[in-house]
Amino acid sequence: MAKAKSEKIHWLPDVEAHDYAAAESYLGLLYRPDQVEGMVNRLKASPIGKFKAKDIFRASQLSLLGVSNSHVETDRKKIMKGTALSPLLLLRDEPLGRVVIADGYHRLCAVYDFDEDAWIPCKII
Repeated sequence: MAKAKSEKIHWLPDVEAHDYAAAESYLGLLYRPDQVEGMVNRLKASPIGKFKAKDIFRASQLSLLGVSNSHVETDRKKIMKGTALSPLLLLRDEPLGRVVIADGYHRLCAVYDFDEDAWIPCKII
């Protein structure tokens, strides 16, 4: 699919509440419950920062999902309509030397398809 750098990607000023629950569910697969509770509380208290889409992918060591993924396609449609997206929730896993995308993987894939150099608002701990 052709890149559409001219499309402006809009972002919400803060993370949507349901994204914290999604992050908690995902992190619960990777870490102990007592660790997850602390991580989510720290994410809630963290300020919004920005990182380039391509750098988040490199740091996460994840594969790019294509537009055939229904969630990615839903987020692409939001971008094309000018609907604001929720910032990503990220966790630095220093022992593994990577970034865990606690919430926002599909949004990241959709944004990357438009512009790999796009700045993405994130909360990171």
